[in-house]
Amino acid sequence: MTTILETRSLCYSYGDGTKALKDVCISLQEGKKVALVGPNGAGKSTLMLMFNGILRPSEGEVLFRGRPMSYDAASLRSIRRAVGMVFQNSDDQLFAPTVFQDVAFGPTNLGYAAEKVSRYVGFALQYVGLSGYERRPPHHLSGGEKKRVAIAGILAMEPDVMILDEPTSNLDPASSEEIMEMLDELNYGGKTLIISTHDVDLAYRWADEVILMKEGSVVRRGTGQEVFGDAELIKGARLKLPLVVELYQELAGRGIAQRSAPPKNILELCDLLGPKSRTEEWGRIYICNVDEVDEKQVVEVLQTIPAGFRGAMGNSAKAMAERCGISMDFTYGVIDKCILKALLGKNCIIMTSGGMVDHIIQRIRDYGQESGARIEAISLLKCTEILK
Repeated sequence: MTTILETRSLCYSYGDGTKALKDVCISLQEGKKVALVGPNGAGKSTLMLMFNGILRPSEGEVLFRGRPMSYDAASLRSIRRAVGMVFQNSDDQLFAPTVFQDVAFGPTNLGYAAEKVSRYVGFALQYVGLSGYERRPPHHLSGGEKKRVAIAGILAMEPDVMILDEPTSNLDPASSEEIMEMLDELNYGGKTLIISTHDVDLAYRWADEVILMKEGSVVRRGTGQEVFGDAELIKGARLKLPLVVELYQELAGRGIAQRSAPPKNILELCDLLGPKSRTEEWGRIYICNVDEVDEKQVVEVLQTIPAGFRGAMGNSAKAMAERCGISMDFTYGVIDKCILKALLGKNCIIMTSGGMVDHIIQRIRDYGQESGARIEAISLLKCTEILK
């Protein structure tokens, strides 16, 4: 794996003498999803501000793609294009009279031509599901919509790394899940993602790597199972265990369940507790690429496929479902929820966009290899083929 960001003996003290970071040495791999967790004052936000040059180390250095970060104006402009940051409070990031002007701010400052700025803004807003919002005032938007605009403003600069400070803060559960699913989609497309969060359940199920911080230092890093498997360590950091880990430990203490590491999600927990299916027949999961069909064809496909449950992944699929007046059973955690239904012999269809089709198929195949479940994933390459 290629290291994209690295810190060496990184220290930082604020003006009042408070030591926010103490000898932080970490390397982050390209294409990974990383979660910084820890109590208030652990140094998470300070470290994130170091990653794109907003703060300069008191000691040590930050490296991007193996090169130490410089702090002259030209170097900072370059690093902030490559490493974009979305702040916890979207109101701190949105300041222009319209959504278009807000999203256009970054690429305009990079010197892009007006036509290119307009094209990139349009792409970014479409990606976050806000096409048609260009002329709206940002302060009239909901919290989730503001977060999407802030993300679009970073996307319009085509960064390699996206950093998000508490990305689900002050959002309702549905909006939170939609934001995290959007980040998953970006990661499938190759972007490196770094978040800070107090939500241990989110960090546990989402991140490839968890970095636990306390009092300005890194005290543990590893997979979610490695970090959160140490109950005493988590307690000492004034955090709680993820719900699925806590439940597993209670079950293991009663001799009901036992494995080398706690399950990472509900699907793994269900596999641990009982038979994979209550039927001899496995359900099928159909995948429909909405990039290749129009609204009429989608309706026809959904009426034809013998699917008992429907899910939509990604903003394009959700927008298509809304235009078609199609009710979705699942709009987040879609793959695992469809697998759970297939284990009970139920058919499902997942509407998604092109970039995620292969990921869905691979996830289902990987689960089958691990569990022995023979769930068939059927990609409708030209959705209309099912109608022939």
